[in-house]
Amino acid sequence: MQTVVNEKMLKQVFKEAMIEMIEEKKSLFQDIVVEAMEDIALSNAIREGMKTEDVSKKEIFDILEGNA
Repeated sequence: MQTVVNEKMLKQVFKEAMIEMIEEKKSLFQDIVVEAMEDIALSNAIREGMKTEDVSKKEIFDILEGNA
């Protein structure tokens, strides 16, 4: 006997599984979302940094040490 699974039924099962995972493993899900957001922010910062002019290591440390 062959089991027939339609797309609507499959979507519903997947949704229920995702909801259950989120409810039972909230901290894990939150960690995944936070990590993804951090990766996106870092990627955006790198992209923006590539548009700016280069500065020396000394200039950076002068700013960090309050000597700018």
